[in-house]
This record gives sequence, structure tokens and C-alpha cells, in this order.
Amino acid sequence: MAKVFPFHGYRYNQKQVGELEKVVTQPYDKIDQQLQEEYYEQSPYNIVRLILGKEEDRYYSAAENLNDWIKNQILVRDQKAGFYVYTQEYEVDGKKFVRKGFIGLGKLEAGEGVKAHESTMEGPKADRLKLIRATEANFGHIFMLYSDQKNEINDLFTKLMQKKALFEVRDEDQNLHKVWQLTDSELIARIKEKMESKNLYIADGHHRYQTALNYQRECREKGWQADGVESFNHRLMTFVNMDDPGLKVLPTHRLLYGIEDFKIDSFLEKAAEDFSIKEFDSKEKMYNYLDQNTKKKVFGFKAAAEAEYYVFEFENEADLEQIEGGFSQAYKELDVSILHNIILDKYLGVDKKALAAKTNLDYIRYRDRALEELEAGKYQAAFILNPTSVKEVKNIADQGEKMPQKSTDFYPKLLTGLVINKLSIKK
Repeated sequence: MAKVFPFHGYRYNQKQVGELEKVVTQPYDKIDQQLQEEYYEQSPYNIVRLILGKEEDRYYSAAENLNDWIKNQILVRDQKAGFYVYTQEYEVDGKKFVRKGFIGLGKLEAGEGVKAHESTMEGPKADRLKLIRATEANFGHIFMLYSDQKNEINDLFTKLMQKKALFEVRDEDQNLHKVWQLTDSELIARIKEKMESKNLYIADGHHRYQTALNYQRECREKGWQADGVESFNHRLMTFVNMDDPGLKVLPTHRLLYGIEDFKIDSFLEKAAEDFSIKEFDSKEKMYNYLDQNTKKKVFGFKAAAEAEYYVFEFENEADLEQIEGGFSQAYKELDVSILHNIILDKYLGVDKKALAAKTNLDYIRYRDRALEELEAGKYQAAFILNPTSVKEVKNIADQGEKMPQKSTDFYPKLLTGLVINKLSIKK
């Protein structure tokens, strides 16, 4: 069950740093070298200098910067403990959405306490562990989902959200992020009580969560003690209702390259053994079919060497039994499972090792951009997917299984630098 706590957040002092757009960033794992450079140029106080520095010893540098910024009141600590209501206003395919949540500290739970749907890798966990050792702080949020079909918790924020936000900021995609501080003790108590009956599911931040557990274990082994709730026993999280219509999951499309002797005719002939194949003369017609058949196992396909667009609709259910690994039926029926295990592995020889090594696939968010990249000449083909549903994410996590890589894209991402948690530890 979910244990959540208000805390004294550290926030940017806008009198010192000016526009918040210049100092907040995407999550660290979304920052490539080019974006890192851009963030460095925007401000000497950009949070990238803490979460993904360029210095030779970037962990030591992050700790030095953090301490200096607190000393010089670049970052200031809120005097009252509270939750932080966090909304994101965004568009998908021309439709407007508002995602609501709240920022707080969540109790760390090993094992079944918190459910994950993605596997983690050792490299990122080691990197994040070095950062938290050096800084003793949480910068990026863990994006947590909980189920609240009556929307009772979000309804508690309505009155506060009618007031002017504590601050607001736009990200690179012009999505609007707003934050209010909630310090009403009665409301805090009601939120804590209602959250205690909830299960938590990690949407984004699997590596950060595992890192927090590893750091907690280290601290306990050293005999360190938690000094209040702002400690190694709790982690900075943003909690979002998975039943709220403002929550959207976007698909991640696949771009194929490096397949020797890739022939469209033979590929389509193989695919016809397991799929019904529909041909279209425009991307709009392909998109329309995909959009109208989200409940079916369908994929868009476009080869660089051909003008036609295709939709593959899976029909051979018996093929699912050939998927190795002892997975549940729910796992086998995922669109991405069928794409990876049947289309890529069976027809093209792109197996699990190739997927892990990223030798034949690149991933991209928007389908128009995927097709534009295909036209540019680097890639052989594009696979266009429908989004994984939140229900599917929950089902797979409940089974204790992990989805194939790049199965979900919770959009927009939670910005880093809005609110920071500094740990308090007795050594």
C-alpha cells in the first residue's frame, strides 16, 4: 500500500535565475549530447549541471554546485512542508489534454510493494547511485501511477487549482507545466489516507527507483539513520491517477536498418502466413485504419523502396505459443511482443540479442517523423504502432513481468528541476 509524505521542497529562486525555462530540463535519460550543450548554454544554474554534468568528475561537481546554489539562495527551501499539485497541459494529434498529479515523497518498497513493467540495466543504475552518494538529493521524479476510478484524490485539488499557480513553465514542445503548493493539514491527511489503499505502478523512472533501493540498503549497512521523512527511506515521486482521461500513452515506432538482402516481396510473402495485409496509397489512409482498430493487433508498415503503405493484422494465434520465456498470454498478445517476436525475429532475424544491442532498430516518437526519417534514406523500413494501453501496463506489472523495450511513452515527461528533495541523514 502506498505511503506518501509532504516535504520541504527546494525550488529555484526566480529572482536569482529569471525564467524557469532556462533552468529546468527533460529527465536525464532523455538528454543527449546536443541537448546537454543547449542546457549548459541556457543558464549557469541549469539543473543539467547537477543531473548530467560535463565535468570530468561530474558527481563531485554536482555536489559542489548544489551546495553553492543552496548557500547563495539560487535554490531555496520551502518553510512549510506540503505536497505539490502538478498539472501538464498538452496536445496529441490536435486534441488538448490536462494531466493532473501531485509531487510528494513515497515510501520505498522492495519486492511486490511497487510494481514495475520495465527491466533495468546496470549502467544507468551505477551512474545514478554515484550521483545520489555525492549529492544526497533527489532531482528527477519517479512517475508513479495509482488507480482511482472515482477521481477522489484529484478532486481534492480543485479549490487550490482555482488560485494562481506557484509557478508555471513551458517545455521544449510548448507543453505547459503548472505547480501549486498544498500545505492544508486537513487535505494532506485526507490524501495520505486515501493513498494508503492504493497500489503503485512505475510509469517512468525504473532505474531511479532501483537506485533508491540500492542507496537505502547501503545507508542501512553503514548504520546511518533517517532524519525525518526527507531521508533515504523515501523517494521524490509524482503520483498520477491511471484512470484519469488526462493520462495518455504514446506509441514508439521502429525504424529498421542493416538487414542484408532485404527484399520487400519475400518479406510480404512471409508476413502473409500470419497476417492479413492491407495496402494503401497514402499514409493518411494507413493512419486512419490504425486509429480505428486500436483493439486489434495491427501494425503499419512502409518500406523505403516502395511507394505503398501497408497494415499487417495478426491472425495466426497459434504462433503466440512459439514465443519463448514462459510469458503470460497477456504479454504474448501485446502489439510490441508480436512485432518483436514474430515480425522482427521470425521474418527478419532481429532476435533478442540484436534488440538489446540496438543493431537493427532505432526508435522514434511521432509517426510522421518516422516516415520522414525513412524518406531521408538511412533506413530500410518503418513499423508504425498503436499505443500500449494503461490497462495493458497494469496487467503486465500485476503478472510480475517486464514489457519489451520501448513499449510505453508516457507523454509529456515530468520536468526535472521543478522541486528537489534534499536528504537528511544521521551518520
